[in-house]
Amino acid sequence: MSDLRLTPRGLAFAGRVMPCAVGRGGIVPGAAKREGDGATPTGAHRIEAVLYRPDRIASPCGWAWPLRAGDLWCDESGHPAYNRLVPAPLAASHERLWRADPLYDLILVLDWNRAPVRPGAGSAIFVHQWRRPGYPTAGCIALARADLHWIAARLSPGARLLVPVGSPRQQRARRLEGAV
Repeated sequence: MSDLRLTPRGLAFAGRVMPCAVGRGGIVPGAAKREGDGATPTGAHRIEAVLYRPDRIASPCGWAWPLRAGDLWCDESGHPAYNRLVPAPLAASHERLWRADPLYDLILVLDWNRAPVRPGAGSAIFVHQWRRPGYPTAGCIALARADLHWIAARLSPGARLLVPVGSPRQQRARRLEGAV
C-alpha cells in the first residue's frame, strides 16, 4: 500500500510528485484546526472513501461509491450529522457534493474529525480537483483533474494522506499571517 505525502514540491504518490493546492489558511497542527478557518490539518489522514459523479465519469476504482444528486456534507458544528455525508434536504448548514462545476466530480474523503467527531474541529476535508493551478481551497488538498484521476486509479483502501508538521507550506502560511 502506498500513501500520499504532501511535500514542498507537491503531492507525492507512487513515484510521482504532482502540483497541488492547500487551504487558504495554510497548514495548521491538527489540534488547532477549526471549522471555517480555511486551513489544512497536519497528520496521517486515512482515505476512507472515494466518491464520484457517475453522470460525468466512470468509477475510478473498485471501491468507489457513486454520488447522488441530493448528497450533502453537513458542516454545522452543533448538528448531530456534523462532518457526515447526508441526503437532502437538510436545514443545517451544509456543502453540496453534486456541484455544477467539476470540483467534486471525484472526491477522496479523509477521516479528519470523523471518529469521534469533535464539534467545531473542521469538516469536509477532502482531496479533490482544483479550480485552477495553485488556487487555495477551504482546507482540502486540490490537484489537476488528470492527476487526481491517476491517483484514484492506483489508490488502495486504507491508504493515507500524510501532511507533515512544519512543512514549508505551513511555514509560508505563518509568514503570510505575520505580514497581514
